[in-house]
Amino acid sequence: MPVLKLTRKSVGALQPTDKITTYFDSDVKGFGLRVAPTGARSWILEYRPGAGGRAVAKKRLKLGTPATMSPEEARDEAVRTLARVALGADPASARSDERKGDTVAELASKYLRDHVQVKRKARTYSEYKSAIDRYIVPVLGSMRSSLVTASDVARLQAHITRGKNTKGNSGRTMANRTLAVLSAMFTWASKHGLAPAGHNPVVVVERFKERKMERFLTSAELAALGEALTEAETTGLPYEVDETKLKAKHAAKLENRRTVYGPHVVAAIRLFLLTGARRREILDLRWSDVDLERGALFLPDSKTGRKTVVLSSPALAILEALPRVGKYVIAGASAGTKDEKPRADLNKPWGAVLRRAGLENVRLHDLRHSFASVGVGGSLGLPIVGKLLGHTQAATTQRYAHLDTDPLKKAADAIGEKISSAMGGKDGKTS
Repeated sequence: MPVLKLTRKSVGALQPTDKITTYFDSDVKGFGLRVAPTGARSWILEYRPGAGGRAVAKKRLKLGTPATMSPEEARDEAVRTLARVALGADPASARSDERKGDTVAELASKYLRDHVQVKRKARTYSEYKSAIDRYIVPVLGSMRSSLVTASDVARLQAHITRGKNTKGNSGRTMANRTLAVLSAMFTWASKHGLAPAGHNPVVVVERFKERKMERFLTSAELAALGEALTEAETTGLPYEVDETKLKAKHAAKLENRRTVYGPHVVAAIRLFLLTGARRREILDLRWSDVDLERGALFLPDSKTGRKTVVLSSPALAILEALPRVGKYVIAGASAGTKDEKPRADLNKPWGAVLRRAGLENVRLHDLRHSFASVGVGGSLGLPIVGKLLGHTQAATTQRYAHLDTDPLKKAADAIGEKISSAMGGKDGKTS
């Protein structure tokens, strides 16, 4: 085999022959450039693992190509690799083992089955599985999990944001959620020996900045919502009929086109606002979790674990007046039956109430934000509001800190009055 000093000049002068030729470096033993008849080139390192000696078969390791590594960079990598070999490492075998490891798809299946399904809520499992099935597996599924790099993760991120149904902010949000799932999967795999220790290529990929949606109802909007709810449970909310449809001739008269919503639907919406509870905390609430005497809901399982919801007098009044039909407080279609299930959602009635109240861009979760905004705006203090909401970390409640303007208002008034007085009048005008 030819031996020469591998430099940029000498490497550039080498031409392909009719067979694969390896040109070894004169300075670093085992380091060379492999040139194929097609012109393809790669930096290689040959070494004997373990105790070495001629009794041990040589191993060959590809370090890179001249297109990605200069001769100096390749030589430095060869020296570092030989140092690891001297300490007992066998990088060629390690790389071979990596290539025999789980693919991303196989690892994802194990992660969902052995961890998420066992230790997380059903809704979390569904969300994780959706991200894995829709994005992670189609883009990275065939790759060996141990060989996934940060650039592969960045490619996944770009794929999601360019997707047909994930344009703009929704794409960035989905990309962040998906990368969070992938990162959790790699961390779990590393901890359980299914991936190299510390291998998590997601952590170095920059996430998109998200703008938290915070919608707080004003006093006027709360009044409009209250009027719409009262109308919904009494005379009913009006609905429209498409007069161009054939079935329109069978529709009720215009003055009778109203839908009356039962007490459980209206009660659910009011309880969201009066308790600050999350959607499933109210829809999944059982009568056995309600303690009217002590004025509290004792939830055995919420997003943050066991939770106590302290009830105000208006919330207590709603629960005391609500008919008990089955085991769930908010009775669903199967209420009172053997296979009773909680109500799935309130999408249709909530949409009708919003239209009647003239409100736009308000989610049910925004009622929780509104509950918090009233508490913080009333200077009740972030710790108290955080406990009412069931936050386990103070940082979660901190997002509402900007609403506590009362101390700032007092300070602004004091400063303004002093300046105005110095200028010769309360309104800032000199006489």
